[in-house]
Amino acid sequence: MIVVEVMPKAELLDPAGKAVATALAKRGDGEFTAVRIGKRFELHVDEVTDAVLAKAQHLADELLSNAVIEDVVRVYVADAVAEDALA
Repeated sequence: MIVVEVMPKAELLDPAGKAVATALAKRGDGEFTAVRIGKRFELHVDEVTDAVLAKAQHLADELLSNAVIEDVVRVYVADAVAEDALA
């Protein structure tokens, strides 16, 4: 599985993240001073090759993110052991 992580550009406001940070503070969880909310895409493939990973990066840049307001933070191959632990 290939994972693509996308986040709002740092210079832009994140109203949803701000709302979560405010809610955390109201709950007494003030140690979390800021929250930014992004997106995670899981692309399942039969076999990960350099060509498939390059295509995933291209898709991340061209289709899965809006370059005006978002940055592709990371494109990586997920560890199968970690996937099983989350299931």
